[in-house]
Amino acid sequence: MTLQSMTGFARAAADHDGISIAWEVKSVNGKSVELRLRLPPGFERLEQAVRQAVQKHFSRGNFQATLTVNRAGGLQPQPIVNEAFLKDIAGLARRLQEQFGVAPPSADGLLALRGVLDVPEPVETEEFRAALDASLLAVLERALAGLDSARRAEGTALKALLLGHIDAIEALTLRAEGDPSRDPAAIRQRLAEQVRLLLEASQGFDESRLHMEAAFLATRADIREEIDRLKTHVAAARGLLAGGGAVGRKLDFLAQEFNRESNTLCSKSNAASVTAIGLELKAVVDQFREQVQNLE
Repeated sequence: MTLQSMTGFARAAADHDGISIAWEVKSVNGKSVELRLRLPPGFERLEQAVRQAVQKHFSRGNFQATLTVNRAGGLQPQPIVNEAFLKDIAGLARRLQEQFGVAPPSADGLLALRGVLDVPEPVETEEFRAALDASLLAVLERALAGLDSARRAEGTALKALLLGHIDAIEALTLRAEGDPSRDPAAIRQRLAEQVRLLLEASQGFDESRLHMEAAFLATRADIREEIDRLKTHVAAARGLLAGGGAVGRKLDFLAQEFNRESNTLCSKSNAASVTAIGLELKAVVDQFREQVQNLE
């Protein structure tokens, strides 16, 4: 299975008995399937079917679907002018102009008055409406398939980017693991020097107790567990990316784990070099998590 981004756009159009149909669908990040519909007046009946179609194709994302319907030629309803009413209104306007000097009415002003111009709704049989609805939903399916394809193409690009972040996290983990400051001999030497300086500064320290405290601090500063967990998370992330599918939530959880381990690594570090690696690791993890938000 391929990865799928939650960002994409697609359009599909067709003609049904002289009626032009066009669907535009787009999606962005979302925690679940949320849909905003823009339907022409009279087509609200399609809302439930459209929602079901989107939920069938996708499991996450904020979606917007817009339907445009244009009736061409003879199918366009013809306006009807109430000529008797228009004649009465025009006569009244002339009398007002003669008696009170008001401005003469314009043609578009008269036609805009309620009751002068009427655009009747097109008469449709149940069979015609059913066939039209079937065409509308078929075009929607094409648009959703196009959106699915666009999201998968974006997902492929995201996969390469995320794998690059994972490689960087692994490289930094190995750098922390191999940092010279973690060599047991270097740790002993650094602690011994610190103990010597403390003993020289004051004769009031219990040397044996001081050595015990130093050993305890050295144990607390050990980052072996953090490094092992980082390696485990790297392997898990690569497995999820290789498996594909809707893995966005799982990768987001791993991003949180990466962040937790990098924070702990920084807090336990007893060397500037390891702290620098931890800070760089946090920056890469932030980039990884930001991109993961785009995955379904």
